Amino acid sequence: MFQLSSILSVEPYSWSAIATSVFCGTIIGIERQVRGKPVGIRTSSLIILGTYLFLASAGLMTGEALDPSRVVGQVITGIGFLGAGVMLSKDGAVVGVTSAATIWVLAAMGVMISMGALDAAVKISFLVVIILWGVDLLEDNTLAMSKGVYSRMRRYRSIAKARSFKRTHRGDD
Repeated sequence: MFQLSSILSVEPYSWSAIATSVFCGTIIGIERQVRGKPVGIRTSSLIILGTYLFLASAGLMTGEALDPSRVVGQVITGIGFLGAGVMLSKDGAVVGVTSAATIWVLAAMGVMISMGALDAAVKISFLVVIILWGVDLLEDNTLAMSKGVYSRMRRYRSIAKARSFKRTHRGDD
């Protein structure tokens, strides 16, 4: 019969790398999801896990023509398309660039995990959250960081919220 160890085996992959991928994606995804940003827990975890699986699989392939760096290049290209999908242009400002950059970092973390740098990937996850959260704090609380595109987008959001509030509270029912 089947032994439990053979059922739970993910050889040639590593449960610790898979768990680290999901954990790192969850750390960053929680920050994005709680703040209502694109690329939440599921997406973040799947990007890191997918990148790990592609590169770990590439490392298993043999042959003269195989170059694992080409797989990394193709992953970066694919992630670029995914990142482009979260970027939009509104009133002359491009939004979603931070989410696109986050997707790029998530893929890089998958590369790190595939190379065995599990502890470093966890540390980078926390650093990414500090950057995402910390810069928003600076933008919200300092005059110098709230100029230009950021102030226009803040005005745009407040006008959109006011219009939405008026539509939902008209009393025309």
